[in-house]
Amino acid sequence: MPRPLVMGVVNVTPDSFSDGGRYVEPRAAVAHGLALLEAGADLLDVGGESTRPGATRPLVAEELARVVPVITELAAAGATVSVDTMRAEVAQAALEAGARIVNDVSGGLADPDMLPTVAASEATYVAMHWRAHADRMADLADYPAGVLPTVRDELAGRVEAAVAAGVPLERLVLDPGLGFAKRPAHNWELLRGLGELAALGPRLLVGASRKSFLGSLLADEVGEPRPVDAREAAHLAVVVHCARAGVWAVRVHDVGSACDALAAWAALEDPTSGAGG
Repeated sequence: MPRPLVMGVVNVTPDSFSDGGRYVEPRAAVAHGLALLEAGADLLDVGGESTRPGATRPLVAEELARVVPVITELAAAGATVSVDTMRAEVAQAALEAGARIVNDVSGGLADPDMLPTVAASEATYVAMHWRAHADRMADLADYPAGVLPTVRDELAGRVEAAVAAGVPLERLVLDPGLGFAKRPAHNWELLRGLGELAALGPRLLVGASRKSFLGSLLADEVGEPRPVDAREAAHLAVVVHCARAGVWAVRVHDVGSACDALAAWAALEDPTSGAGG
């Protein structure tokens, strides 16, 4: 089995949950992206809008100013760049700057121009399961019919919409949207059900890195979640699970650790690899 691609996260934001403000300056963001490439990233996902719970949206001009210079430099350096945006205007500018993937956490629901914009390009399109913007999504984590069948059906609707807009299936990728209008138990159920989601046809992208459901799992004796920067060991178990499930890519913050875990998984899966000499 081919190993998943490793998508390194480049947050050009002041308020992302994992590293908000650390790479908000373009030079810092570009340097971080280049370091992720050196660590083994196959793809770089550049985003200028935080989608952490409760986050407020930046102005379009702010988002453009954050991501376009970074994408321009990283693409010029040879990186395969994804733009993490819900806005068609930002997606178009990013594609013109050299991005080759549009990673839309809203799956086309936040901006009616997104699907036609992607269809008119040659970009790969990632459609995530989404129900509302960050300031409202926690109120919509309700799945009376079960989270897996509901997410599957709602993603199937996004596939239909994308194809109807002219995006071919071979350019589509689906993301179950871990942490977006999901309680911890929902995320684990979706991870167990990746095979059912893959049956929809498009490739899968999974982003579990540093998310709160891992912090909840690792909470201390008084129920305090494990801090964001101390969740990587649990995350690597999820990365290997995703590899076994055949996902196309994993979206991660710690690229080096993810690449190491996937190298070990590949050696275990392939007894003819000669790993370790």
